[in-house]
Amino acid sequence: MVAFLLPGDMSMFAEYLPQILLALSIQTVGVLSPGPGVMLILGVATARGRAPALMTAFGISCGSIILAGSVVLGIAVLFAEIAYAMTAMRIVGGLYLFWLGWKAFSKAVNPPPLELHAVAGKSAARTALAGFLLQVTNPKAIAFWLAIAAVGGVGHAPWPVIALFVLLAWINSFVGHSAYALLLSAAPVRSLLVRFRSWVEGALGAFFVFAGYKLLTSVQR
Repeated sequence: MVAFLLPGDMSMFAEYLPQILLALSIQTVGVLSPGPGVMLILGVATARGRAPALMTAFGISCGSIILAGSVVLGIAVLFAEIAYAMTAMRIVGGLYLFWLGWKAFSKAVNPPPLELHAVAGKSAARTALAGFLLQVTNPKAIAFWLAIAAVGGVGHAPWPVIALFVLLAWINSFVGHSAYALLLSAAPVRSLLVRFRSWVEGALGAFFVFAGYKLLTSVQR
């Protein structure tokens, strides 16, 4: 993309650079602060290893494309203003978190065999899809993107600026979540997690159920 930019294009990007950097800085705080996405990566890294954890991070980062696009299009602000739309989103997100909690509790009670082999294509797709679905219904991620929308975005920018913004948001999310995946699947960390696997899965189940409960009860406020 850079090779084809003209001087006028460079000034166009420079005009929107402050907004892009501000948005990415807010997103970075959201990525680095542990939440449901990182907890999902933790569970996958413990039970299945590095490759599935990285696929989960990839799915989460693809979900960030949807959230970034919703900010650009103004959908995020629209959802925040329409009570029933936000209620529906919270219910979907809460139920998905409950489902993740049930899966974690099931693994805590009866841990399945560890999957140390490389994931097949279909399994990899399902793994990435789980990360994607969590991200697009993740209350923490949505809250951070609403904050980005509140401070101003690039919705009225030319399409090359919008494309760059969405691309950088994806890279930012993928790098941050992949760092968690690499850390949590590192041999010393993973061996410790596997040793206390039932406790880890139980803690994850409790986290997801609590997060889902808080999200669902917030609908009534």
